[in-house]
Amino acid sequence: MATWLTQLLSMVSAGAMLVSTSLDTLAPQHNQKGLLFLINRQWRVSETFEPSLRMADVPGQLRRMREDASYALEEMFAACKMETGIRLETVSGYRSYQKQENIYNNKLRSVGTEEKADEYVARPGASEHQMGLAMDVSQDSDMVNLTSAFGRTRGGLWIRENCWRFGFILRYDEGWEDVTGYEYEPWHVRYVGKEYAARLHESPMPLETFLILHRTETMLDLLVREK
Repeated sequence: MATWLTQLLSMVSAGAMLVSTSLDTLAPQHNQKGLLFLINRQWRVSETFEPSLRMADVPGQLRRMREDASYALEEMFAACKMETGIRLETVSGYRSYQKQENIYNNKLRSVGTEEKADEYVARPGASEHQMGLAMDVSQDSDMVNLTSAFGRTRGGLWIRENCWRFGFILRYDEGWEDVTGYEYEPWHVRYVGKEYAARLHESPMPLETFLILHRTETMLDLLVREK
């Protein structure tokens, strides 16, 4: 068989294989029910999107998260208390589109410009909190007004070193602002599951960067297996 025909048939076969592969495998950043769904300034969810939620049995306020994330949060808080004696508290878990809209408008009024407001607050539809996979965490009740200083507390340092054990990542780390679009937030953890959290702990990078690499690796692996 001619070389060009062999190559063509190989490409057709690979294309069919890619089409038949699940969304969660090839493009997990688009799967709203998956753990790697990407939500940021460019990728948003609709006003009506609301996940199935559970109230996490932990200290704090606004404790609702997606069920798998809520159980993981309970494990993480219990481990921190046992290992350090520090009681972590929740500040803000799930937030609806309307709640995020109010928060954004309040920030806009306080800073005066959309450009400045966008540095600190996600626009409605662009917040990980609407997915039910994110939680803002504090160390004690006197630290509810979160600042970057949380990253230097014992609780903040423990979160940085250990949240991956429970399936969480620090979503907006220092130095990632140009990629994530947000300022450093050592209090904001995002649930991605233990497998992906471990990989991101070993090779720290923004979720946006990881998803590009993950997609490339997945496609190459599929093509190699096809051969």
